[in-house]
Amino acid sequence: MKIIRAAVMGRCMGVKRAVDLALKAAEAAGANTVFTLGPLIHNPQAIAELERKGVSVLGEEDLDERICGSVVIVRAHGAPPALMERLAELGAAIVDATCPRVLASQRKARDFHARGFTVVIAGDLNHGEVAGIVGQAPGAHVVGNAAEAARTARLIPHGPVALLAQTTIRAEEYASIRKELEAVHPSIVVVDSICPATEERQAALAELARSVDAIVVVGGRDSANTQRLYREAVSFGLPAWHVETAAELPAAVSGYPRVGLTAGASTPDLLVDEVERALLYRQAGAC
Repeated sequence: MKIIRAAVMGRCMGVKRAVDLALKAAEAAGANTVFTLGPLIHNPQAIAELERKGVSVLGEEDLDERICGSVVIVRAHGAPPALMERLAELGAAIVDATCPRVLASQRKARDFHARGFTVVIAGDLNHGEVAGIVGQAPGAHVVGNAAEAARTARLIPHGPVALLAQTTIRAEEYASIRKELEAVHPSIVVVDSICPATEERQAALAELARSVDAIVVVGGRDSANTQRLYREAVSFGLPAWHVETAAELPAAVSGYPRVGLTAGASTPDLLVDEVERALLYRQAGAC
C-alpha cells in the first residue's frame, strides 16, 4: 500500500490561531478558570487535549454570574453580538478567537443591514458561524441549497439584496444558490466570502483523487468542512471513509494499493500522522 497525502490538508489559519489563543490564555490564567464558548473547534480529540490543559467547554445555558472573572474564549466560528454583550455583562474576560475571515463576513453583513439591504446567507442554519453573521443582520435569510434559495427569492421584497456565504461552503453550492437568487433579483450584490483554505483543500482533494484508488478523510464528525471533503471524495466515485481516529479505519482499506489521505481544517496534525502510521502498520502486517 502506498499512502499519498493531499498537497493541502489539516488545520487552517483560523483554527491554529484559535487554539494558540486558548493555550496562551490557559498559561496566563493562573487561578482563574478558562472556558471556550462552545467547542473551540469541531474535533473531539482536540477538545479533550485542551481540557487536559485546563480549558473547559462552556455552554450558552451556563452563562450566569458564576463566570464572573473567568476567561471566556470565543471560538473561531464567532458569536452573535447579543452573546458577546451577555459575556461582558457577566464580567467575563473575553478572548475573541473569531477567525479574521469570519469577522470580515460579520462586518459586511452589518454594513449591508445598516444600508437597508435584505441579507441572505448561504450556509447551514445550525452552524455557529452562520448564527454569528445573522446576529449582525437581524432578519437575514439563511439558505442551505438551491431549492431553498429559489423559495426564499420569491419571499424577498423588492429592494437591494446582498448574498454572503458561510466560509466553508463549496464553491459549486454557492454558485447554484446565487443563480436562483439572481433569477428573481438580478441586481443582487454577491460577496466572495468563501475561505481560500476551503477551496484549496477541495482542489487538493480533486488532484489527489486522480492518483489514488481510495480516500481516507480524517476529521471530527461535526466538522462541516470535513463532511464536505468526504462528500467530495465520494463524488469522485472512489471508495472513501470519514474517520475521526485510526481506530475507525475499516479493514477494507487494506485492499487498495494507493490510498489518499486528507483532513478537515480542524484536524490536528497528530491525528493525521496517527492514521497514516496505522495504514502503514496494516501494510506491514499484511506482508
